[in-house]
Amino acid sequence: MQSAERQEHITQQDLAAWGVDDVAYVKSVRQNGNIAYAIHAADGTQMAIVRDRQVAWAAIRQHDLEPVSVH
Repeated sequence: MQSAERQEHITQQDLAAWGVDDVAYVKSVRQNGNIAYAIHAADGTQMAIVRDRQVAWAAIRQHDLEPVSVH
């Protein structure tokens, strides 16, 4: 029960910062009528758009981040 009590005290700022240094998100987007893949930092900042999902994941891992898909 102690962990549940601890979770009640997490602020929105704490939650927003969670994983910010470790995670990048990949989201499919339409660009010029084609499907592309946007790479976003954990805080939502768009960092790049690439044509291939595997390229997006590779780019994220090259920067020592953990890729996560967003639908």
